[in-house]
Amino acid sequence: MSNNVKQRRIILDLAFTLDGFIEGKNGEVDWCIMDNEMGFTNFLNEIDTILYGRKSYDLWGQYKPKDEDSDDDKEIWKLIHSKEKYVFSRTQIDCDNQAIFINENILEEVNKLKNKNDKDIWLYGGANIITTFIELGLIDELRLSLHPVVLGEGKPLFFDIKQRLNLKLVNTRTFSSGVVQLIYHWSGN
Repeated sequence: MSNNVKQRRIILDLAFTLDGFIEGKNGEVDWCIMDNEMGFTNFLNEIDTILYGRKSYDLWGQYKPKDEDSDDDKEIWKLIHSKEKYVFSRTQIDCDNQAIFINENILEEVNKLKNKNDKDIWLYGGANIITTFIELGLIDELRLSLHPVVLGEGKPLFFDIKQRLNLKLVNTRTFSSGVVQLIYHWSGN
């Protein structure tokens, strides 16, 4: 008797600039376009877990929208904060009740998460944890949104990659804002 349970996918979903940066030199992301046409709320409804590096978690894991932010922004943050959160850190141990901290055995711990019968998993970032996940072959889908801006300098999308990444383009979408979304599946090395 076979068990037809579909394994959860880890999806790297990130915005990046035409010159390949995920944030500006001072960490700014004010260039990132968010609009309903892009379907980010739909994506958030397809996941139930978010994976963060510690720096990204410190910046965004507990972010509270401002009173003057739009209702759409507030709804997005409400959805984000309703997800189970895991933080990968070499230095910080579990110190709040908002997330579960993983300090070692990344491959083993992530495979446990992937084998749960739940929705997909969003790998939020930052650059170090993305590199680690690539090296361990843990990313199933890259959902990259190319924004029509050139920053000149900042934090690159891919950092310290030591191997070739063979990806298969499975979908593209172009939005009226000028953002082009590229969806790739990992095809091995």
